[in-house]
Amino acid sequence: MTQRARRMISALTAIGLLFGGAGTLAPAPLMADAGPYLAARQATMDRSFQELASYATRALASDPQNPVLLESVISAHISMGDFETTKGYAALLSQIEPGNQIAAMSQLTLLVKEGDYDGLVTALEGGQSISTVVDGLMLAWAHVGQGDMSGALELFDNGANLSQGFEDFGHYNKALALGLVGDFEGALEVLTESGIRETRSSVIARIEILSQLERNDEALTVLNDNFGEGELDPVLEGLRESLTAGETVPFTVVRSARDGIADVFFAVAAALDGGLDDGYTLLYARIAETLRPDEANYVLNVATLLERLGNYDLATAAFDSISPEDPVYPIASLGRAETLRAAGKSEAALEVLRQLAKAHPEMDDVHIALGDALRREERYAEAAEAYSVVIDRHQPPTRALWPLYFTRGTSYERLEEWEKSEADLRQALELEPDQPQVLNYLGYSFLELKTNLDEAMEMIRKAAEMRPQDGYITDSLAWGLYRLGRYEEAVEPMERAAELMPVDPIINDHLGDVYWAVGRVREARFQWKRALSFDPEEDEANRIRRKLEVGLDRVLIDEGEEPTRPINDG
Repeated sequence: MTQRARRMISALTAIGLLFGGAGTLAPAPLMADAGPYLAARQATMDRSFQELASYATRALASDPQNPVLLESVISAHISMGDFETTKGYAALLSQIEPGNQIAAMSQLTLLVKEGDYDGLVTALEGGQSISTVVDGLMLAWAHVGQGDMSGALELFDNGANLSQGFEDFGHYNKALALGLVGDFEGALEVLTESGIRETRSSVIARIEILSQLERNDEALTVLNDNFGEGELDPVLEGLRESLTAGETVPFTVVRSARDGIADVFFAVAAALDGGLDDGYTLLYARIAETLRPDEANYVLNVATLLERLGNYDLATAAFDSISPEDPVYPIASLGRAETLRAAGKSEAALEVLRQLAKAHPEMDDVHIALGDALRREERYAEAAEAYSVVIDRHQPPTRALWPLYFTRGTSYERLEEWEKSEADLRQALELEPDQPQVLNYLGYSFLELKTNLDEAMEMIRKAAEMRPQDGYITDSLAWGLYRLGRYEEAVEPMERAAELMPVDPIINDHLGDVYWAVGRVREARFQWKRALSFDPEEDEANRIRRKLEVGLDRVLIDEGEEPTRPINDG
């Protein structure tokens, strides 16, 4: 990445250059109203693109040539997928800072959208720049758009000399360009002999090229070798069906020079993902989606980034833009449901999943997602029904089903249908022996039911040996010792559980009970008060308050249990 690219901060933090570190205001230009500056800063912190664009635009009224504000307005609109609004701001910013990256993102993208490849070549050769990687490949594709294939191939070859993890980009784009003009033999040679690291896109390109060369058997082998012979996602499954039927698969990875440029931005976004701020990565992803809005994977990438940034309305709109006829529509609907849930719209999320389950009853992932969503809403009977759809269609069960038996078993346990719960949990262990989560859940359930205590402790000890840093499992071990009346032995593991999960209300409550049982009454009351501060469920909170009022032993007696110590010790 160029020095300019490294210098450029995320669009989301550009406005922060107006301020010093740790919330200290740095000197700002004199203005009649500093409110829009401060509001823009808050919008930056809140990751709200709409508000950032609005307030930064208002701030420009007082300081119209401020490059940071101009960058903020442009980047906010790019993040929202609105390039037309950026045109005037980008023209002004490029005059103030001729090499500005954000201005170039706007202006070069608009040239591609307009199909002005002559203008694109002129702009790139005149110094407009996004980064070394992007500039070179855009210029090569611009020559493809001009019909200058020889010039394009030379530029793609220059791109093969890139460093910093982008060495494959030149070769890969050259292969796509050759495929675009119908030179499938040349494209295949580049893909197979240049040592390109294979990605999903490059493998699909090779499959389509082989099919164009009437080598469907080889294409099918490439597909199975890379993606497996089992159930595939809708796109790959469609490829497999076409190849198996002997159909010639069209070359669709790129259909034009514009598609090629879109693919460059998508690939760069993928390379940046997780390495830089999501807001910065989103700029590249938005450009890819804007240039090729019918490519569902580009839209999914944008939607995922928006969701991670907390822009749930924009993410939902992106998911909604994918046509129900698109093979990835079910995946988009799952993403939309998750986004709605994250936005606090749980009923809307459930409705999306229900409709999806009706439309695609054959898709296991849909029923599992519906079951998980219902379980989060504590609608355990409905959750169990959703899981049962998948379990019932895959009999006899295989190892892959153990998580479903586990989650259905936990749902039955919450419904107090213990026989069904135990059967499912034991089936999960039969499919995945010694699975620590299942061992802990089943063992802890036995403790609460005061049955099979020896087996329960054996299960929990095994789980604790496998997951010594798991606070919940350590709590189960300590709580089992407490249940068995081995109070002194319970102290050390319960304290360790509280260290591992310091703000968990149940664990702090349990530690209070253990302290009480060994006579450390003051410490017990302190832990119960801590447990209350961590917002336990209402029933638990009421029980803790009762313990603080009359002591644990009186509560146990009232509940028909044996006290831990003589009642007058409390």
